[in-house]
Amino acid sequence: MPDSFVTGIDQQTQEQMCEELNARLAQGIDLRLAVKQAHWNLRGRGFIGVHELLDEVSARLGEGTDMMAERVALMGGFARGTTQVVAEKSGLDPYPVELTDIEEHVAELVKRFKTYGKAVRKSMDAADEAGDEDTADLLTEVSRMVEKDTWFIGANAAS
Repeated sequence: MPDSFVTGIDQQTQEQMCEELNARLAQGIDLRLAVKQAHWNLRGRGFIGVHELLDEVSARLGEGTDMMAERVALMGGFARGTTQVVAEKSGLDPYPVELTDIEEHVAELVKRFKTYGKAVRKSMDAADEAGDEDTADLLTEVSRMVEKDTWFIGANAAS
């Protein structure tokens, strides 16, 4: 990875941040695919509202992963977002492919969103400690979207 004339951040910090961002990229892509899996297969009372919400959530996850991948490229690294890398590096539990019940999908998604949110905050702390305020800021924005979507999805759980 060459020294970046764009960021002004030392090479070691750039490499560390690229690792953090690529780890979150893999998880974010995996989570987005889980959201689409639920979107395609859920059934039951409240279907259309949850179905449409999951489309919006998927789009926001895509925005977040795109920002992370572009930050990696800007720092001279390589965004690692292929299905093979995602399958190997995500760390999220595999999503059950034969669910149809909305409540079960909501529970499965909320669990994964909380795991992802925790990992994003950990990476945000690493960026702060490394002195990379721009990466920390980007991850803060992703964290806010993830927390909001966790709440939106969880609000569909039965009381």
